[in-house]
Amino acid sequence: VQLVESGGGVVGVGGSLRLSCEVSGFTLDYYAIAWFRRAPEKEREAILCISSSDETTSPADSMKGRFTISRDNAKNTVYLQMIGLKPEDTADYYCATDLSEDCTNYYYRMMGGYWGQGTQVSVSS
Repeated sequence: VQLVESGGGVVGVGGSLRLSCEVSGFTLDYYAIAWFRRAPEKEREAILCISSSDETTSPADSMKGRFTISRDNAKNTVYLQMIGLKPEDTADYYCATDLSEDCTNYYYRMMGGYWGQGTQVSVSS
């Protein structure tokens, strides 16, 4: 099982980025994938999860209306689209799975799952 994030970078306030999480070693169609982030000196924060049936969770209030998650099973890839970026979005972003189908309690379940190495997002003011 392998997850590889990409698409991070430096962007100005109000900018957009699309992060990708390419998976291998399992069939993406059947499993839920989640995005998390960790800002410097802060706890890991859950962003969004998408189930095998394309149901998505709601993001935290700070991300509502700005972050969306999607998947392309044919490309073995899950995306995190981010718009209206703010300096407080600066963090390392990770995707994860515990090879479950749904997103129930995903924050806790995926702590013991499989994680990518992360991609860094820096929003400059």
